[in-house]
Amino acid sequence: MGIEEVLLGLADRILDFDEASLAQLQEKYLKKVSEFSPTRDWERAIVVYFLINSVRVKNKIFNEKVKGSGPPEPTKPTKSLLKVVK
Repeated sequence: MGIEEVLLGLADRILDFDEASLAQLQEKYLKKVSEFSPTRDWERAIVVYFLINSVRVKNKIFNEKVKGSGPPEPTKPTKSLLKVVK
């Protein structure tokens, strides 16, 4: 099994959780992230925090699009606000 398959499987599992349960954990992991220590546990906390946050962002975008309350689609291409961080 390759990396992509593992990540997609992980995404499927995370998407099965409800947002309310994830939101309860987000504060816990935010606290762990803010208390830096050069350990594997801290690194894991960062990944968990952002996985939870990604589900919340996904749900917000999804709800805006489904409800039609999102901003109108731009008529010209816009520059992406996302950057690759190495």
